[in-house]
Amino acid sequence: MIDKTMTELVAQVGDELDRRLLTEMMAAVYRLGLDHAATGDLKILNTALKELRYAFRVFRPYRHVRKVATFGSSRVTRRHPSYDEAREFGQRMAKAGWMVITGAASGIMKAGHEGAGRTASFGLNIRLPFEQEANPVIAKDQKLIHCKYFFTRKLLFLKESHATALFPGGFGTLDEGFESLTLVQTGKSDPRPIVFVESPKEPFWEPLLRFFDEQLIHQGMVSASERAIYTVVRSAKEAAEVILRFYSVYHSLRYVGDRLVLRLRRRLSAQVVSRLGREFRDLLSSGAFSQGSALPDESDEPELRHLPRLIFDFNRRDYGRLLELIHRINA
Repeated sequence: MIDKTMTELVAQVGDELDRRLLTEMMAAVYRLGLDHAATGDLKILNTALKELRYAFRVFRPYRHVRKVATFGSSRVTRRHPSYDEAREFGQRMAKAGWMVITGAASGIMKAGHEGAGRTASFGLNIRLPFEQEANPVIAKDQKLIHCKYFFTRKLLFLKESHATALFPGGFGTLDEGFESLTLVQTGKSDPRPIVFVESPKEPFWEPLLRFFDEQLIHQGMVSASERAIYTVVRSAKEAAEVILRFYSVYHSLRYVGDRLVLRLRRRLSAQVVSRLGREFRDLLSSGAFSQGSALPDESDEPELRHLPRLIFDFNRRDYGRLLELIHRINA
């Protein structure tokens, strides 16, 4: 009876899959009442759902534009050497046709928006007990979104962006950086370039990256191939180059059944495909690498139909090696 009522409510919305998902969501909400969920739990779910619904609506018209999530300290001033680097980075990315998403506050976030300009900027501000005002570049813009919860904000940063740039920052920057690393490492996020932008005057990220090598990799807690997930750069120019190079041949990916489909901007030669097959055979759960066109199950993305594909049965385990494969394709 419940499911029938829900189905009737969404009968005129979306396609069959959308209607099924909406029906399941509405049924889950109803069952929260049957479960006698605590008022505090309902408040969390209510706020999170409303925040995400609104944010998805704001981002939707810009989904076709690549975006870089840019993190760094809100406490640095214009005198800090990384401020000018963040501003130059935003300018370079906007010139390349990208948009820059920051936390919308001051410091590095303001610098990134200054470089990108208001039109190419997105802001994901966090509501804190002490007021965190949006910087003047993005303030009162329709692309400024206010979040109550860090978890919805982090989801939006990663879901709506295609790269991560980490400038010097505190706990928040580290939190967002490790979120990016973890999601790519575990395959919960599509592969993306993650760049640690070193401070021009003195090392900032070097001690942390040395810890990765001397502790995490040395003790086997992270595999050596997972170094491919991140890159340390010395300038805004290098940061922009690394990100743009990542998408120079590689475009995007999609799973179709057991097959991983890499969409490419240009077709690879038979010799290159053969060489990749030898070098990266450890990524295969079976079969071999093959090059082809869009598969029938990809018909819901007609705008990508023209792109050539590299198709293989991925073991869904070695995501660091998958990043190495993408770097090799781009090279």
